[in-house]
Amino acid sequence: MTRAEEFEELRPLLFSIAYRILGSVSEAEDAVQETWLRYEAFPAQPASAKGFLAATVSRIAIDVLRSARVRREEYAGQWFPEPLLTDPYEDPERSAELADSVSMAALLLLERLSPLERAVFVLREVFGFGFGEVASAVGRSEAACRQLAVRARRHMDAGRARFEADRRERQALAERFFDAFREGDVDGLRELLAADVRMVGDSGGKAPLWGDGVFGAENVARVLASIVAPFVRIGGVVESREMNGQPGAIFRDRDGRVVNTLALDILDGQVQTIRAVINPDKLGHLGPVADAWAVVREANQARRRPMTGENSHEPPAGGRPTPERPGAGNRSGEV
Repeated sequence: MTRAEEFEELRPLLFSIAYRILGSVSEAEDAVQETWLRYEAFPAQPASAKGFLAATVSRIAIDVLRSARVRREEYAGQWFPEPLLTDPYEDPERSAELADSVSMAALLLLERLSPLERAVFVLREVFGFGFGEVASAVGRSEAACRQLAVRARRHMDAGRARFEADRRERQALAERFFDAFREGDVDGLRELLAADVRMVGDSGGKAPLWGDGVFGAENVARVLASIVAPFVRIGGVVESREMNGQPGAIFRDRDGRVVNTLALDILDGQVQTIRAVINPDKLGHLGPVADAWAVVREANQARRRPMTGENSHEPPAGGRPTPERPGAGNRSGEV
């Protein structure tokens, strides 16, 4: 094969490595492109194209992550990974590791690791590279990489949930959840939520959000039910989609533009965490992005237009007034 053909064959693997190290679709794509430029310019033919390219994309991703961590420390509100609809790399022998490592929960655990620990964990534990290959990729000795792997595994194991949901059971529960959500069924939602469920979001200070989050089954069920009716009234659509290997959804406005995403953590037969990504900077790879502030204003206006006498005085989503402009605050209900 030509170099270009070799690279294209390995592109899904390279993207999957970079995304897990960086938690960003756009940064992972940039890292893969930079890897191609270095491969194209490399004067000799590597003994292993896969080893060379995996090492190159890992080094690039480590460098990008080091600078990105400074920005994330100054990030407005909670930082979540960019949502990923489909992992392009498949390996039947490592399907469990691949699926687990791309979830929002796992990627947030990876944020606790140093860049080197994160790269070693991804290459060794997720993709099964040998320690010799890992050492070449991160520029450390094999002994040092073994120590990094032990530390990374310890951190990851300490943060993992105790119960793993069967994939079919999880999907069935998610379908019930989104059916109840679309119907605004508070009782139906409450039954599916853990007592201490959390609903949290990442707006980056650039989109409406429910403060620091909504907590507890009763509160989350009522906020979810209050969101959906006015959103649907203005032509919004809740499109069920797998998000980072977990059940989730994309919210679209009447023109099909992306408003936000939801991802569900389902364990022990209940929804434990609901994570929303509303930051428009993190949604562009999913399609044209809506003006979430405008959507919220229109939804709240629809809410105030009486359908029946008893519905004419519903509070704004999340129970808080919605700012009329971005500078007015960041406490409105997210749709």
